[in-house]
Amino acid sequence: MRHRLLLVLATLPFAAGAIVIRSDVDESAYRIPPSAFPALADLPGEGHGVLIAPRWVVTAAHAAPMEGMDAEVQINGRPYRVERVFVHPGYRRMPDALGQAALASGDPGPIHAFLAASDDIALIQLATPVSDVAPVRLYRGHDEAGRIATLVGKGATGNGLTGLAPGAPHRGELRRAENAVTGGNDRYLWYRFDGPGSGRRLEGVLGSGDSGGPLLIRDPQGWQLIGLGSWITAVPEHALEAGYYGQVVHNVRISRYAGWIESVMDGER
Repeated sequence: MRHRLLLVLATLPFAAGAIVIRSDVDESAYRIPPSAFPALADLPGEGHGVLIAPRWVVTAAHAAPMEGMDAEVQINGRPYRVERVFVHPGYRRMPDALGQAALASGDPGPIHAFLAASDDIALIQLATPVSDVAPVRLYRGHDEAGRIATLVGKGATGNGLTGLAPGAPHRGELRRAENAVTGGNDRYLWYRFDGPGSGRRLEGVLGSGDSGGPLLIRDPQGWQLIGLGSWITAVPEHALEAGYYGQVVHNVRISRYAGWIESVMDGER
């Protein structure tokens, strides 16, 4: 049991990308074809990113391929070799000792505090440009709170009543859900998984397996990227488990990092 809890704890702070749905809505209502969002990038093994320029994908730093790794990402069903990975200088990798301490105490608070102070964002430069997919625009405003956002992912699913489904695959059919952005600070935006009676018709949250998944809003010109799935805070009765009603998902706030993103891309032209 302790081994299982350790595995759950290790993945819990980074539960981002898979869509966990309402318990009273059929799963088929959340499914969408890949053509609905072709700019989604599948990272090696697990994790997502978003195409934001012909040769650039943005993702969560903890999900990005390691520098020097011979890796490919999949975009619109095609593989693209990774040329280089740029991790934000403010990113900090979580020490294993923090997870061990949380397991011993049952208190994930120190983990949350550590993650909240880290800049969990990275850029992936592709060796060749993507020519058949339109990049997604970066959101630059500061009025994200209260907006209704869309999230997409292909990973493990479940529902808010029973949590993440045991053994659910981390690469499956594409799903989307909606949620209301309830708050934000300099680094992160967040939303809560509300159940029947208060949640939206297609309420959902990101789950395990696909960190770096996009949080999006839409205007007449198309999609805009406002966030990237990064980490969660769980409800007290399921402190070491993900996917339950009441959990809060924290997303990297793109508006804060737009300048850094542009400076990296401009420096490589």
